[in-house]
Amino acid sequence: MERYAILPHTADGKFRAFGLTLEEAFGNAALALASFVWDWEKVEPDVRHAVRVEGIDREQLLVKFLTEVLCLFETKRFLLGRVDGLRIRPGPPGFSLEARLAGEVLADRHELFGDVKAVTYHELKIEECCGFTVQVVVDM
Repeated sequence: MERYAILPHTADGKFRAFGLTLEEAFGNAALALASFVWDWEKVEPDVRHAVRVEGIDREQLLVKFLTEVLCLFETKRFLLGRVDGLRIRPGPPGFSLEARLAGEVLADRHELFGDVKAVTYHELKIEECCGFTVQVVVDM
């Protein structure tokens, strides 16, 4: 199964990420997001960051999780290379997500392709059919 597909969009970035589980689809969405800015496959998993976010529904949880990836890049120059141990749990009043992000700090050897300003709710979808598909549009 492919991890994600970049989709055409007139002004912004758009992708679909796939997974056999919702957790796998969310993890692949983080890698798809990273692919707009750097080549995550060339990142060594030397630095780790634990993340925890909560959302009132799965859509808000996804936006908050991806926003956390962007915030780590903007504040700590952290380049995501791998998502480990991602767990989504239902509970009042919504959902929580915990994950370990592995990567490295931006260095001269890394090439940056562009800039993602924000994760949006525009055309956001989470679908379940023979696994999970999430669709996200990001402001570039």
